[in-house]
Amino acid sequence: MPRTPEEPNERSRLVRVPARTTLLEGGLTLPVGARGIVLFAHGSGSSRHSPRNRAVARSFEVGGLATLLLDLLTAREESVDSLSGELRFDVDLLADRLVAGADWLSKTAETSDLPLGLFGASTGAAAALVAAARRPTAVRAVVSRGGRPDLAGAALSRVHAPTLLIVGERDTQVLARNREAQKHLQSENALKIVPGATHLFEEPGALDRVASLAGHWFLTHLSRPGPPLDAPKSPPPQARRPDGGS
Repeated sequence: MPRTPEEPNERSRLVRVPARTTLLEGGLTLPVGARGIVLFAHGSGSSRHSPRNRAVARSFEVGGLATLLLDLLTAREESVDSLSGELRFDVDLLADRLVAGADWLSKTAETSDLPLGLFGASTGAAAALVAAARRPTAVRAVVSRGGRPDLAGAALSRVHAPTLLIVGERDTQVLARNREAQKHLQSENALKIVPGATHLFEEPGALDRVASLAGHWFLTHLSRPGPPLDAPKSPPPQARRPDGGS
C-alpha cells in the first residue's frame, strides 16, 4: 500500500541498553523498510552527539540503513575521561559495551531481523573489531573511519566480517597504522584513502566521501548471506589493495 504523505519515513527514539551493571543511552533511528542496522562506536572522547558521526548516520538513514548511536561511556565516566583520557583507550571496556549493544539489538523485536554492521571512529574502531571477533555470527560488516585498528591486537585475525578501513591522505601516522593492521586481517578487507583529508575529515567534501564509501560497503555486505565460519578466510586479491584505489 502506498505511504500517505503524513506517514513518517522513519522512527527515532532514545533507548537505554543494559551493559552489566550500567545503562547506556543511545539514539535509535529506524527508516521504513530498513535493509540493515549500523551500530556506531565512538572514540577519543566522543559521544552520540558527535556532529561527524551524526552526519554520517544521517547519510546511512537516507540510504535505507537503521542506526544506533550509543554512548559507550556513562555521564560519570565521561567526566572522568575528560580529565584523564584513560577510558577512551580502554578498548576492552568499549568492546564490552558494543557487544552489549549488539546483543540488545538481536533481542529487540524491531531490530532483531536486521543484519548488523559496526562503524567505528578513532579508538572506537578497535573496539568495533574486537566486538566483531567476539560476535562473529552477528556482525556482518565493519567500517573504520580514521580509526586505530592496530589497537585491536590479536583480535584482528579473528574478525570474520568484511572490513573497510577509511583514512585521510594527510593523516600519515594513522594511515601507516592502518596499513600495518590490514596485514593481520584475514577477512575480506579494503583500505580507502580520502584525498587531501586529515584526521577529522574536516576538508570540504571529505566527510561526504566517507559516508558514501561506508554506506556502499554496508549496503553491499549487509545484503549478502553471512558466510559460514569454517569458510576460507583469505580474501580475493583485489580486496586487499593497500593503495586506497576505488
